[in-house]
Amino acid sequence: MDVKVPMSPRARVASGAVALVNRLSRRLGRGDGMVVGGWVGLFLDPHLLSDLTRSREVVLVSGTNGKTTTAALMRLAWGHGTGGNTTGANMPQGHVAALVSDRSPRMVLEVDEAYLGEIVHSTRPRAILLLNLSRDQLDRAAEVRNLALRWREALEGCSGVVANANDPLVVFAAETATQVRWVRIPTPWRKDAASCPHCTRPLRFGSEGEWWCDCGFRRPEDWCGHLRDGVVWLGERSVPLHLSIPGAVNEGNALIVLSTLDLLGGDALAGGARLAELRSVGGRYQVFTWRGRRIRLILAKNPAGYGEALASVDSRERLWIAINARIADGRDPSWLYDIDISSLTGREVMCLGERRLDLATRLVYGNVTAEVLDDPDSLGVSSEEICLVANYTAFREWRARLEAS
Repeated sequence: MDVKVPMSPRARVASGAVALVNRLSRRLGRGDGMVVGGWVGLFLDPHLLSDLTRSREVVLVSGTNGKTTTAALMRLAWGHGTGGNTTGANMPQGHVAALVSDRSPRMVLEVDEAYLGEIVHSTRPRAILLLNLSRDQLDRAAEVRNLALRWREALEGCSGVVANANDPLVVFAAETATQVRWVRIPTPWRKDAASCPHCTRPLRFGSEGEWWCDCGFRRPEDWCGHLRDGVVWLGERSVPLHLSIPGAVNEGNALIVLSTLDLLGGDALAGGARLAELRSVGGRYQVFTWRGRRIRLILAKNPAGYGEALASVDSRERLWIAINARIADGRDPSWLYDIDISSLTGREVMCLGERRLDLATRLVYGNVTAEVLDDPDSLGVSSEEICLVANYTAFREWRARLEAS
């Protein structure tokens, strides 16, 4: 189902340039052609994003962790006629490219958290999903509190916000919106919200995600959705979950998706049933066979993400962790010392990637047995079941290796 997008002559020229440049990029083997064309289009028409979304329904998904998976779940839940930036290019250039190549009347766009304000202003979204805020590549990204302040400014006066009530920084950011649906997503990572963003006093944490400050800032109680025993509750209505992707974190992603679908007037029960169709997202959670091994691939990029990933590892699986420290990963790997590795007690972990020695050192200091693998191609055939957790560039390298096998 395509939608006709009314555009000015300048916007039509810019859109044509986006399609042409991206097609040329793919033919020359210079990438997947989802960013460079967007740069050209926005150079020709700085308002192109607004023109491309004027006659469409747009939902935005942002947060430090879980954007890609949550956006994919939202597209399934919303149903036929829903598209988006499925390659994960989540800055304005990628949004423009996706909107040019996909003329669906409904678009779900995952948004890099640093660009949320710009994208909200340009797209006039029907709903904005806010997942979490935590430290991520601080050698080149804004400090977490600064991001929360920027979100707070961007969301002032917005409606249709669906936000994680268990994350104090998300609550602080969404307070300025005029309409917020609060959901309680399991959020074990709390190290970036130790103090109140209003008064700087220490935040206090209770059971089941509860938190509060002596100044009166506390978790919202007017929540509209929560999880209990694998069931999403939207007020008094229940939606059973039968996800094909693992982990409590993905149950939380499904919760915010179904709460948003309910806000948009969709059928949450039917949408919930469609979520089982998602088995992998850009290689995440996908299972490969490599030299006799069954390898399940998981992407994690920061301490909060690694904590969630490690919690999802099956006890029958051997754990491999691959770490690089290139530009896309963040050059500073000291964040390894912020990961909660308590769940690895008694396990042996295989360390791979360019920073495998840093990883092994971190594990040894945490009393976890670590083995370093310098050359994966030296391994023989085995029948092991493996969960491989990798950050950005290590994930891409292993996905290419596994797909080629």
